[in-house]
Amino acid sequence: MSGRSGSVWRAPGMRALLAMSVLGFAGYAMLLPTVPLWARSGGADEAGAGLVNAVLMLATVVVQTTVPWALRTIGWRATMISGMLLLGAPSVLFILTDALWGILALSAVRGAGFAVLTVCGASAVAHLVAESHRGRAIGVYGLSIAVPQFFLMPVSAWIAESVGFRVVFALGCLPVLAVPFVVLLGARIHRGDDATAEGGCSADAVGRGGVLLSLAVPALVLLAITAPGGAILSFAPQFGYAALTVVVGLFAFTGVAAFTRWLAGGLADQFGPHRFIPPLLLIGGIGLAVAAWAVAAPDRSPVALVGGMVLTGAAYGALQNLTLVVSFAVVPNRLRDVASTIWNIGFDTGTGLGSLAIGFIAAGTSFTMGLAVTAAFCLVVAIVYALRLVSLRRRARETPPTF
Repeated sequence: MSGRSGSVWRAPGMRALLAMSVLGFAGYAMLLPTVPLWARSGGADEAGAGLVNAVLMLATVVVQTTVPWALRTIGWRATMISGMLLLGAPSVLFILTDALWGILALSAVRGAGFAVLTVCGASAVAHLVAESHRGRAIGVYGLSIAVPQFFLMPVSAWIAESVGFRVVFALGCLPVLAVPFVVLLGARIHRGDDATAEGGCSADAVGRGGVLLSLAVPALVLLAITAPGGAILSFAPQFGYAALTVVVGLFAFTGVAAFTRWLAGGLADQFGPHRFIPPLLLIGGIGLAVAAWAVAAPDRSPVALVGGMVLTGAAYGALQNLTLVVSFAVVPNRLRDVASTIWNIGFDTGTGLGSLAIGFIAAGTSFTMGLAVTAAFCLVVAIVYALRLVSLRRRARETPPTF
């Protein structure tokens, strides 16, 4: 691929990947905050509502472990088409039931489709774009994920309550429209893999256990920030603030996340990703602490809530990019799909755990306590990562650091 700035937009296959991602994540974004509200309307409590997205993410994580096998066995096109149908088609079926068991069953099916979308989307970046431009390419791919979330997630609950849940469930079928782009993307990846010999990297000399251990570190970082991120996206309408404040806060959260995910790509290509990770975890922890303080008394300060969501969103977006860059850097080309899988497991485990844990904490105590716990977790992981980075840099004169 050309080394010109911005050329990642024109890399063969990238436009099909971006179209697939936009449509897939549009369906995901419409339902993430809305289905828990649908469960509440059917009589579920906070814990039951939190269970909805936890089941979605549990199914996602379980199926993600099988996606590399599916790519090798039935190919990219068949795997991705199945994923888009599983993610999009069940959305309309929510109209038929507001019983918690039915909602959980449909959420599990959608989680299987979301697993395919997330693993294939992230892995496709590594297949389509040269390593020297991978940070920028991940940033562009991140925009295709973040933009639909920015526009749709903050208003989906409002649409459901003001216009009707049926409209939201119909829009949740958007991933089905991605099938033609999936066909084009799959053909391009197959051609590229056939024409390109598998390259190696320093990780070829590392055993599989060592590679998985190296991938676990960025996955832990991702879990630390996606747990509170998933909780904010799931429960912001239940924080006790007026609808306008919630919409503004969610727009701010998703908007700054989109910007920082794109911005981090160029910085990672130029300076490397590691130096930015501990400060961003610290920023995320501070943002969560501010949000917890604001949620403790909803009449206290809407500005504090939005400000806390902005700081958390900045870390949430940038760390998604940086941890994916780190994940691809520590594996050989033949394990790109494994790196994508582990990264996505970290992302979706964090989102699911955030929804589940904070839902149960809120049911027993308050949302303030739930946000405070995740803030502390961010700070602990920041310290651990910084100490590990200092230790590895001491040995950098002899061997390059591996995570």
